[in-house]
Amino acid sequence: MKNNPLPRLDSDQDVREKLLPQCRLAPGEVWQDPEGRHRVGCLDAACGEHIAELMGTHRARLAVHDPPYNLVVFEERKVHEFIAWSKQWVALTGEYLAADASLYIWLGADQNEHFQPLPDFMVMMREFQEFQSRSFVTLRNQRGYGTQKNWMAVRQELLYYTKGHPAFEVQYTDIPKILRGYYKEVNGQRTENTERGKSENIRASNVWVDIQQVFYRMAENVSGCYAQKPLKAIERIIAASSSPNELVLDFFAHSGTTLIACEQLGRSCFTIDIDPIFCEITIRRLEHLRKTGQTGWQNSQPFE
Repeated sequence: MKNNPLPRLDSDQDVREKLLPQCRLAPGEVWQDPEGRHRVGCLDAACGEHIAELMGTHRARLAVHDPPYNLVVFEERKVHEFIAWSKQWVALTGEYLAADASLYIWLGADQNEHFQPLPDFMVMMREFQEFQSRSFVTLRNQRGYGTQKNWMAVRQELLYYTKGHPAFEVQYTDIPKILRGYYKEVNGQRTENTERGKSENIRASNVWVDIQQVFYRMAENVSGCYAQKPLKAIERIIAASSSPNELVLDFFAHSGTTLIACEQLGRSCFTIDIDPIFCEITIRRLEHLRKTGQTGWQNSQPFE
């Protein structure tokens, strides 16, 4: 395999100009999966007409969104502009979710900028009465960033909301349950945590330390996609908050991880991205998986 990675596609304009002619979707167009399971749209998450075209009469059981934390179409925006934009796609998400559904949102917290946009976004979500806050998950990165004058940042934030009363399937990690304690009386007998669980492994909590951050040597790596989410994290969300054959919605496709997770877990995925390049990467990643069984390109890249 060639060692021919792409640079960051959200910042290298020269490479973007070379790749755009290879993209099969123009803005406003939707790709239909030949097998009838998925859709990929080059659409705007904040445009009601675009989302209506994507969804039709379909309603999703689960939405997993990973918006650019302070960027819209690669231009930096102020926090109030980000929140105003977010209100639009959150409202559209609620419109196209089923009566009982779940919503997960990955969101950043810049520790050098008053932890924005996370706090303002959380306050904004209070305006949406149909969504109930359920959990605040932290995903630990193995590689962090920071300086000698600050604590190294090794986290990603995930907000979990529900609409109505959706089902939730408890998930377990690969970490063995070896610590004893947490005693409780059950049916008159004193038991401890290793006896009461359904698994020999630790149940997933709201702090995820068992998931590897994606980097170039991993099979699922998609070169050029900055801050790619791990498949294992998305698969955990999908397994917990949806059932086989149900529809999952993702308004920010990026590297196509949600679609790939849905393909492997037997769900349908309708996903969009405003950038034709990331739409093309998402489609090619699905085609690559079906052809080779591989979830990414490791040291290669989708346009090679």
